[in-house]
Amino acid sequence: MLFRRLAALYSGLWLYGFSMAVMVRAGLGLDPWDVFHQGIAWHIPLSFGAVTAVTGVVVLLAWIPLRQRPGLGTVSNVVVIGISVDIGLWLLPQGHDLPVRLGAMLVAVVLNAAATVLYIGAGMGPGPRDGLMTGLVRRTGLSVRLIRTGIEVTVLSVGWILGGSVGIGTVVYALGIGPLIQLMIPAVHGRLPGFRAEDPAEPVAARLSGDAETAGGAEPAPASVDAQLAAGADSSVASAAFHSRKPSSVRPRRQ
Repeated sequence: MLFRRLAALYSGLWLYGFSMAVMVRAGLGLDPWDVFHQGIAWHIPLSFGAVTAVTGVVVLLAWIPLRQRPGLGTVSNVVVIGISVDIGLWLLPQGHDLPVRLGAMLVAVVLNAAATVLYIGAGMGPGPRDGLMTGLVRRTGLSVRLIRTGIEVTVLSVGWILGGSVGIGTVVYALGIGPLIQLMIPAVHGRLPGFRAEDPAEPVAARLSGDAETAGGAEPAPASVDAQLAAGADSSVASAAFHSRKPSSVRPRRQ
């Protein structure tokens, strides 16, 4: 089981970084954090992957006052994704024809969802950005919906001002990543420990509510914050929570 978890973790992280590179080469817009990474990369002598890794380290430093504890997956997230995205950018040519770029964008979102499910399933610790989000939820008492939206609007705005790519890909990613993750979770359920069986009558949307009451999309209660911590998929995991609107028999398990 340990070998299977490690294989899922590192293959998922590598695929995640590669999917980011495909999205960059498509040139039709990135997810909020990658808009930020790209914007920063335009202004300093570091590669896109290096900026991604350095940002992860800086975000991890913010965990200290939040009393968050990183896992193997957390540290690996910083290192592996940064290397993978740079290798992907080195290997992949820049797209020119619009149909090719559209196809690449769609493939990137699907690959990103598959990668997310793999390393969520490994259950070896949250990614730096989701850990920041859930740590702030615990310390402030505000909803995940509010905290996540605030963080992502901030990084998206700063990245766009600095020259990061915002476009149709940004919208497609935001709307598509959650449903795709939700669709792929059953493929690893029972094979990886990051998900566990539970009462099928309890909807994901109700467990992961972004409101202070019960349902909606990302959770208010400490138990649901723990689910986000266990997920380890940065903004993708939060997106899965926000866009899940049907009952599910699986949920992330705290390690």
